[in-house]
Amino acid sequence: MTETPLILWFRRDLRLGDQPMLAAAVASGRPVIPVFILDPETEALGAAPKWRLGLSVGAFATALEGLGVRLVLRRGPALEVLRALIAEVGAGGVWWSRLYDPASVARDTGVKAALRAEGVEARSFAGHLLHEPWEVQTGQGGFYRVFTPYWKATRGMGVVAPSAAPTGLRGVGVWPRSEQLEDWRLGAAMNRGAEVVSRYQTVGEAGARAKLAAFLAGPVGRYAEMRDIPGVQGTSRLSENLTYGEIGIREVWHAGLRARDEGQAGAESFLRELAWREFSYHLMHHSPQIVSANWKPDWDRFPWRGDSPEAERWRRGMTGEPFVDASMREMYVTGTMHNRARMIAGSYLTKHLLTHWKVGLDWFAECLTDWDPAANAMGWQWVAGSGPDAAPYFRVFNPAGQAEKFDGKGAYQRRFIAELAREPGAEALGFFDAVPRGWGLRPGQSYPKPVVDLAEGRARALAAYAARNA
Repeated sequence: MTETPLILWFRRDLRLGDQPMLAAAVASGRPVIPVFILDPETEALGAAPKWRLGLSVGAFATALEGLGVRLVLRRGPALEVLRALIAEVGAGGVWWSRLYDPASVARDTGVKAALRAEGVEARSFAGHLLHEPWEVQTGQGGFYRVFTPYWKATRGMGVVAPSAAPTGLRGVGVWPRSEQLEDWRLGAAMNRGAEVVSRYQTVGEAGARAKLAAFLAGPVGRYAEMRDIPGVQGTSRLSENLTYGEIGIREVWHAGLRARDEGQAGAESFLRELAWREFSYHLMHHSPQIVSANWKPDWDRFPWRGDSPEAERWRRGMTGEPFVDASMREMYVTGTMHNRARMIAGSYLTKHLLTHWKVGLDWFAECLTDWDPAANAMGWQWVAGSGPDAAPYFRVFNPAGQAEKFDGKGAYQRRFIAELAREPGAEALGFFDAVPRGWGLRPGQSYPKPVVDLAEGRARALAAYAARNA
């Protein structure tokens, strides 16, 4: 069996270190054929995450070449592609790291069953999470629906130490044909926005590790109080790298533990946020409907509005509420959005504009380079009130009040809103270069008046919630 090749199917695990599947393959002594498949599930990604994924695939291919192997690129339904490769190279097995969103679970379950029925070893590995979702259970054997008990249950659970990156890999004598990454045109839907957003991406394992080191060398000490301030570098900014598996979550966790043990005051809060990411996957595994339907079924009768001209104003960062608009513009310029800003933008859409959270969820899935299926779904349902551990219905974030509290001097708002700055900077002006030309936005235009009076919007939301609960 040591001469029978293994196909290693990479997806959102584009790294060499802290890679259980890769470590097991090296230990097996078998030659490996790394492959990345552009299948229909991957094709369905939004513009920004698909473009960013392409950058990650390219960086990972280069890293593999440094170890003496190639990343084979193929396009088509996963099972068809894998069957063809197995026939070409005589592979005896296909291994992959698990994913947990409903579409990936359905695909992977079908692939595993079909390959095993054909006598091919099909094996999946952990690696995307600290704990597999089914490993964490309540005392009654169920799953956790509220974060705080989940955090208490997992806080003391051991996490396996990350494996080191291999120094070399055993390949095959003759490599199968590979498609060219540039021919896939993964960034086509980004249009001119790619040039703007590319300046803010840290692609690949080495860059992710350097980003983690920089965070632990400084910002982690004040993380608890600074993580809510969007105008400063108070967070790790690792979300894009964790999304594509450019750094392992176990590596990040253990680094956070070391920082806590060394007396860094904010490290415990940082670990808690990593657990929040885990919680979103725990929920998505046990209640997969969270990605597409109200987690609390009684919210199905809530009078959500669909898309509308007001929602389009939100989408374009032209609501007339500076904190909301700065949040949206940050996304178009950098590809990501500060977490506090996500809460404010989400609350404004779902509460002040009474718009269905799916409108926002789908738009973020189109525009975020750090889009994550579990975190995006739980975040939107949390702020809307329809999800697990949600903000209470009466919590309607006031964008002006939030700005005063978390951006008191207006630095974040001026950073991204040219109309509010005396001398707009590159990021504020970059917004106009990143968004679709069809929006007709340009520097020098007047800043719009608010879509809705904040007090009136809040009162309308509370009335709707009261009627729902009557």
